[in-house]
Amino acid sequence: MSLFQPAREGYRSGFVALIGRPNVGKSTLVNKFVGEKVAITSPVAQTTRNRLRAILTTSKAQLVFVDTPGIHRPHHLLGERLVASSKKIIGEVDTILLVLEGCETPGRGDAFIVNLLKAQSIPVVIVLNKWDLVNENDRIKRIKEYRTLVGNDDWLIFCCSALSGHGCDGLIDQISTFLPLGPYLYPSNITSDQPEEILLSELIREQILLNTREEIPHSVAVKIDRVEEVPLGKKKGDKSTRTAVLATVLVERKSQKGILIGKGGAMLRMIGQGARLQMQKLIDGPVYLELFVKVVPNWRSNPGRLAELGYEGK
Repeated sequence: MSLFQPAREGYRSGFVALIGRPNVGKSTLVNKFVGEKVAITSPVAQTTRNRLRAILTTSKAQLVFVDTPGIHRPHHLLGERLVASSKKIIGEVDTILLVLEGCETPGRGDAFIVNLLKAQSIPVVIVLNKWDLVNENDRIKRIKEYRTLVGNDDWLIFCCSALSGHGCDGLIDQISTFLPLGPYLYPSNITSDQPEEILLSELIREQILLNTREEIPHSVAVKIDRVEEVPLGKKKGDKSTRTAVLATVLVERKSQKGILIGKGGAMLRMIGQGARLQMQKLIDGPVYLELFVKVVPNWRSNPGRLAELGYEGK
């Protein structure tokens, strides 16, 4: 399908931002919507750093989901830029999904985001995620609690589970009605428009979060140094290749470097193996991955380092 192919009459297309606190399941929800992994997930809060765009094309609409960093109280320059990025996107989309943790009662962080969105004129849909974790006897009460928090009857409330997919189809149908009439914004066969290097670096960072958990929280960044196709076969005439990826993992302290490398390099091998398997799914071919670990003190508060890693200011 050509990018400029006209959509049929009545077709809709537009941008949908997922806004919410850290670790409410925004990235998992995006992956469920598009049917494949385009955003990294982990049990650690504030996993998402980049404003990732995922694309879902249906018979009625093309929805471009913008997965944003969780809105939180920042403790360093990186945090400030991530929160600013999330706030900025609010005025640049057609619809907002306010993703809340349905298995918990509303908190001050939720109230802060609700008040932020009330200042906008963009349609908002409330998504109570992790609904499968809510006791059936508590569900009506929980919906009333969030309705009281929102205080806006124009904002629809949907209950769903990003893990099981329960309620997601109905949510997609509803979101589509809020989008403006328009043509395809992207070819129908793609699910993300992110540069390959960003996707590869995120897959490495995901494995670090999954394997180190609280030991290495958010003082890690991944920089892709080189991606190239190298010959795989040694026989004459064999044109098969594999993708070689060289990447540097930045940490802020020597102790963090030691944890990442592990005894005899065991942790770094585990991280590399997990990332390589995910990369092979993304690239659909063999991958060679080499990781280096570098100590860069206070990189999260260094404007130059942040710009180098793609975390630009306003």
